[in-house]
Amino acid sequence: MLKYFAVGIFALFLIGCSSKVDEEFNKPALYWYQKLVFEASKGDLEQADNYFTSLQSEHINSPFLSDAMILLGTAHMNHEEYLLANFYFDEYIKRFGDKKSLDYPKFLKIKANFLSFKYKYRDQKLLDESVEEANGFIMEYPNSQFILDVKTMLTKMVLAKIDLNYQIASLYDRRDKISASEYYRNKNSSYWAKNLQYEEARDSFIREIFE
Repeated sequence: MLKYFAVGIFALFLIGCSSKVDEEFNKPALYWYQKLVFEASKGDLEQADNYFTSLQSEHINSPFLSDAMILLGTAHMNHEEYLLANFYFDEYIKRFGDKKSLDYPKFLKIKANFLSFKYKYRDQKLLDESVEEANGFIMEYPNSQFILDVKTMLTKMVLAKIDLNYQIASLYDRRDKISASEYYRNKNSSYWAKNLQYEEARDSFIREIFE
């Protein structure tokens, strides 16, 4: 008798779970978007990402998708999850932006990369790409409301490149590799920021630039 009772309770449990799972499918776009916003506001970005996946899977043409991408990208950036932030900004740029409306997501992407250099400034490729994107932004959106912010970030990134080149050159000096050292010192001569007042490099210098 107890055996059948236990089986019955377990069956009811499964039915309950199944009903709960079923409720999380085939929902209106607004349902997923509201869930996403709620979880993001709590800081549960993993769950918010899951709701975004549901929104995108069930409502591929929903007007909520563009807002959700900017919202989640910004939330991940504020949580210092810069790769995930750029995933959403890149998706927005590819899918929803026309030239006139792209200055905001492009600005956010530059900002996410800029903030990430506090922790991985030695990623020369990303630093080079970010400088190139910032220069492109300035050329393409000279009247953007974000132009001063981008110029400020660009200046700091160029200073970081100059400092990094000096550090590499100094390393080659210590190894008596003169030609390699001169190569990196000569690279700095092409930067417009080379004549700015500049402190000698310290271990924490580049991190201070991005703070």
